Amino acid sequence: MKAMVLKAPKTPLVLETVPDPVPGPGEVVAKVLACGAGLTIHHARAGRMILKKYPQILGHEITAEIVALGAGVTDPKIGDPVTAYFYITCGHCHWCRINRETLCDNLGGYIGRETDGGYAEFIKLPARNCIRLPEGLDWRKHPAEAGVICDAIATPIKVIRRARVTPHDTVAVFGAGGGLGVHMTKVARWAHARKVIAVDVMASKFETCLKAGADATVDASDGRITEQLMELTAGRGVDVAIDFVGKPEVLEAACAALGKGGRLVALAGQGAGFRIDREAQRKEAEIMGSRYATRQEVIDALDLVARGEIWPMVTEKVPLEQAEAVHQRLDKGLVTGRAALMIG
Repeated sequence: MKAMVLKAPKTPLVLETVPDPVPGPGEVVAKVLACGAGLTIHHARAGRMILKKYPQILGHEITAEIVALGAGVTDPKIGDPVTAYFYITCGHCHWCRINRETLCDNLGGYIGRETDGGYAEFIKLPARNCIRLPEGLDWRKHPAEAGVICDAIATPIKVIRRARVTPHDTVAVFGAGGGLGVHMTKVARWAHARKVIAVDVMASKFETCLKAGADATVDASDGRITEQLMELTAGRGVDVAIDFVGKPEVLEAACAALGKGGRLVALAGQGAGFRIDREAQRKEAEIMGSRYATRQEVIDALDLVARGEIWPMVTEKVPLEQAEAVHQRLDKGLVTGRAALMIG
């Protein structure tokens, strides 16, 4: 099969012909139709996240069709359309049993890092990592959009629940022009947030943010993030700040912009530490981290899209062979929304 292979950190993805995967016990093989090119994948390609082994085939935001079953697999079945649950969890620890799989005590790694991923014509997966695509989601017509739901929509769904966003809340999204930020803006609007503010350093992305549901924008390039947010909230501050950037100065500005009882959710996988002053204590602010989504939140996100309540934004669709070119654009922050590789 053809695959885009990462041979070492900070090196270009290269197109190679590799052996077709064969399922072992408890595993399946699926034909990949599309695979999203999200920031998590890009961290590995860019060398900000060192993998345990090289060469490696990246990618987990897949739309795929089951073509082979390993011993003992009864679900899914041949022909089932599936996406992948990114975390390889044990399924039996305390955290897995209470539906908080992202905290699994025996985490086995991630699809596309510890196992070969979806930047290929076929992918081998643990059967338990397959999530069937729901009726009503036209995955054949929209394979790119169906594939990115498991990350681009599911992760914001997790954040909305974790931050307890209500129709009374003003929500500020930091890094709102990126692949997760745009979808976070969409989901905050879907959740009926009172006001959604898009914060980004690239003003060229603001039109897309407004179309995604933002009520206002903040240009973070002038260094007046907190002041602008205070002006937009008449000095009250925001109720929820959601950060996809991870830079200390951005997190500190977000924290300073919180109103009384405000919640700051940090998601940037490569974020650095930041300082919290005593003002956060006086305001009874909450600082929380968030990782990916639970399996149920992925299922819920798929169902939301299948019901027509929200739709993912894939702005760039390219053949498998152009994966490296897409990642070079991601490196420069030039992709608004999600990009995806079209494979099958």
